[in-house]
Amino acid sequence: MDRALTKLALRLMEQRIPFARATVVKMVGSVPAKEGATMLRTPTGDCFGTVGGAALEERVKDAAARALETHRGELLHFDLQAWKEGGLPSLCGGSVDVAVEYVPARPNLLLWGGGHVALALARLLPALEFDHSVADDRPEWVSLDRFPEAERREVVAAEALWDRFEPSAFSHLYLLGYDARKDTEVLYHSLDKFSGRVGLIASAAKREHVFAELRRRGVSESEVGRIRSPIGVDIGAETPAEIAVSVVGEVVRDHRADLGRVPSAERRAREEAHGIAAP
Repeated sequence: MDRALTKLALRLMEQRIPFARATVVKMVGSVPAKEGATMLRTPTGDCFGTVGGAALEERVKDAAARALETHRGELLHFDLQAWKEGGLPSLCGGSVDVAVEYVPARPNLLLWGGGHVALALARLLPALEFDHSVADDRPEWVSLDRFPEAERREVVAAEALWDRFEPSAFSHLYLLGYDARKDTEVLYHSLDKFSGRVGLIASAAKREHVFAELRRRGVSESEVGRIRSPIGVDIGAETPAEIAVSVVGEVVRDHRADLGRVPSAERRAREEAHGIAAP
């Protein structure tokens, strides 16, 4: 990949924009591009770089679009021999193998409540290159000293959370707060604005109280059903550090599901309903 494409790929990653990357990984004979030739395709259909042009490039563009749709890459072989069955309409005479890779947007978590679980979670995320920001209405709980690696630390009222943050920037919203009423406010103002994954740390009693209040305020069952509570993968977590580990496991699982490498909850449910064993 050339320098300009490398910079573009890094910029897309920093902006959390998924993209597909196609790279010539093998060439035999006469071909229009050399090994390492790379093309990037964004979700808007914009393509940058080249793998050789003509019919080869159009086929690779289609494969890149497919990768963006399915979240899966593939290795493709092309014969640039018009006289050969299945060959591209080309007289070059050689062949190329092109690896198409789906590069997802990395997770970016918004943590409401800067308490002990948020602190433990914030210490784990950087090692995975997952981003996070922290919001609380108590200034002392979102200080730079407390969350030095957070992208943003905002003191904000529960009902004004999305006045300060852009919902589309985040993959997960975790409510790790200290006050059921304020958690309810965050949820009430989030479920119609934030399309990512939502998790609430709560006892059974708190969860039922919060859910009942959301329903009373007109939030639909489908929206309430989006809220994960309890949060994290089930490892019997009790301490803040253990809960943080379970939440990180959940985020990793979500990320792999987005890559198509583990079945999502929705896919597992469909497979179980049809008696199909998930891989």
